[in-house]
Amino acid sequence: MSEAPSGQNIEGETPSAEPVVETDEATVTENAELERTLGLSGGLAIGIGTMIGAGIFVFPGLAAGRAGPAAALSFTIGAVIALLVALPTSELATAMPKSGGGYYFISRGLGALAGSVVGLSLWLGLVFATAFYLVGFGYYAVDALGFLGVAVGESLVIPIALLFGAGFTLLNVTGTENAAKLQNGIVALLLSILVVFLGFGILDAVGLVGEPTTPERFAPYGTFPILTTAALVFTSYLGFAQVATVAGEMKDPGRNLPLAMVGSVVIVGVLYVVTIFVATSAVGSNALSLAGETAMVDVGRELLGPAGGFAIILGGLLATMSSANASILSTSRAVYAVSKDALLPGRASRINLKYGTPHVALGMAGGPILLLTATGRVEVLAEVASFLHLVAYGLICVALLALRRDEPEWYDPDFRVPGYPVVPIVGGVASFALILFMQPLSQVLGFLIMLGSAGWYFYYARDVKLKGAL
Repeated sequence: MSEAPSGQNIEGETPSAEPVVETDEATVTENAELERTLGLSGGLAIGIGTMIGAGIFVFPGLAAGRAGPAAALSFTIGAVIALLVALPTSELATAMPKSGGGYYFISRGLGALAGSVVGLSLWLGLVFATAFYLVGFGYYAVDALGFLGVAVGESLVIPIALLFGAGFTLLNVTGTENAAKLQNGIVALLLSILVVFLGFGILDAVGLVGEPTTPERFAPYGTFPILTTAALVFTSYLGFAQVATVAGEMKDPGRNLPLAMVGSVVIVGVLYVVTIFVATSAVGSNALSLAGETAMVDVGRELLGPAGGFAIILGGLLATMSSANASILSTSRAVYAVSKDALLPGRASRINLKYGTPHVALGMAGGPILLLTATGRVEVLAEVASFLHLVAYGLICVALLALRRDEPEWYDPDFRVPGYPVVPIVGGVASFALILFMQPLSQVLGFLIMLGSAGWYFYYARDVKLKGAL
């Protein structure tokens, strides 16, 4: 086994070695802290901005093809599970407002091995999710060019996705506040588009405007596809936990973290269900399935003509852009947190002195993201991301139960889960159960990633003792 870095965190109050500062003023080592620059609006923007992209603009065609109009129920199942996990995550985040989110909570509640597996798996899970968002962005970018009269075909989907993925990574290097400002602006504009679009769509669906349509059978393919579709679209709900990964950069985390996590799940869950209802009412599930990743453009055209199509193309660009941007930010913080605990080499937690961001961790996020983006496998990317996050979410619930049982002196959350212990127990069981409904390839890839993470722990970091670990 290789030796862990001399600056690793050990039991006690300080690292075992003095901090080292780079003489070129570009970086500092892992004892540097990130600045608290994010407020409630920034937290909500990260949560909503991450979740709203895939759920509304990429998944309707894929989900309707699997479950028909009952895809709305699939999104509801995902929202309920996310909410059951968001509450325990909120309690843990107010007790441990540190960058790293689920990794930090699980490592302190269940130990270094569980923390390592989850931390490294979350890093790669966010990589898969971000690649999925970027591919979705590529599809909408090609549609936008087509709307402007530039017919480029789907051959440019991946090159465009790669170009913007690199751009978002560089943006996050220049500062969390810059990325948050972009996120706030995107989400505000996106929600404005959706409110107008969905408002008209509801009026059309209930027959107050437009031509009447023949209702479809709600669940034409039966019950099982509803659950497999819920497993697929759960990627849409990863954003609430990504708020926790930037907890170390949030102002007043005791108030803002629970509000941002729970609020983002409720807001986005409602938007998802309404969107599927509007989409299947407007064009039918078969037409949505045939249109694929950009099916919502057809819905926009059906409801509001060319202007509606353009509005959806713009919304899709904004949504997938915000999802990718927020996920790159969160991916880098997962790497940063694992490195701070010496489960990865200390270099990964170095912070750029000029911008105050973990630029090495951002590179470790951006590189793998671009590699996976190049595959273009939308459904596999989404499900592997869901697999790895569902494992983490289940363990977050277990970690809360363990910490509540032992109540260490340092555990003093500002928010406590209502309905304890029922909420974390049901949340954990539901998270693990949803994995069973994924396609075998996604399950195998997810399992191999977790196995590789465990192997890395035993090879590199099995002697690391975490400060505050039980």
